[in-house]
Order: sequence, then C-alpha cells, then structure tokens
Amino acid sequence: QVQLVESGGGWAQPGGSLRLSCAVSGFTVSSKVMGWYRQVPGKAREMVAMITTVRSTNYANSVKGRFTISRDDAKNTVDLQMNKLNPQDTAVYYCYMPSGGHWGQGTQVTVSS
Repeated sequence: QVQLVESGGGWAQPGGSLRLSCAVSGFTVSSKVMGWYRQVPGKAREMVAMITTVRSTNYANSVKGRFTISRDDAKNTVDLQMNKLNPQDTAVYYCYMPSGGHWGQGTQVTVSS
C-alpha cells in the first residue's frame, strides 16, 4: 500500500528556512518521479518542485534559487529545503507521486512576522 506522509511544516519568519520531509512506504522513491505541490485557499494546487529517478530537478519560477528538492534513498524520503521564505510561500504543502496519482495529507507552512 502506497503511503506518503509529510512532516516539517510550521511557522517561519520572512527570510527564514524550513525543511519538509515526505516519508514514503509501499515503493522505493528512487524508482519514481516525485514532487512537492502547494495550495492556498481558493486557488489551484501548484507544482513547487519535482525530482526524477536520475535526480533531475524542476522548480516553479517563484521558488528557483530558494528551494531545493532532494531524495534520500537510504531513508526512502523526498525532502524540500526552503530558504529565504516569504509570506507568499504560505500554503499547505503536499508530497506527490504522479504514477498512480498519490498524495500525502499535506503540511501547513506559514511565513509571517
């Protein structure tokens, strides 16, 4: 059974950092394209970052240079390091596996002073 469980959300001040982690069970992360999406109330869910099986990465323009997606094959996790956060990054962040359309439950990130 495929499960994606996010952790690491919370509150940060503008300019601060947070690290999200997606713990995966039911498959090995190295065998699938994985990604992080985010959603704010009233808006569609949007792609933040993706990582392929060969560790190629793709980022939304709004986070390029600030966020880094990575994969830990030993821990079977997909992580999102978020630096230089700003209030526009406030959202619920979701781990996503396109193959089969699997989503995590989401973790709230709030950036405010």
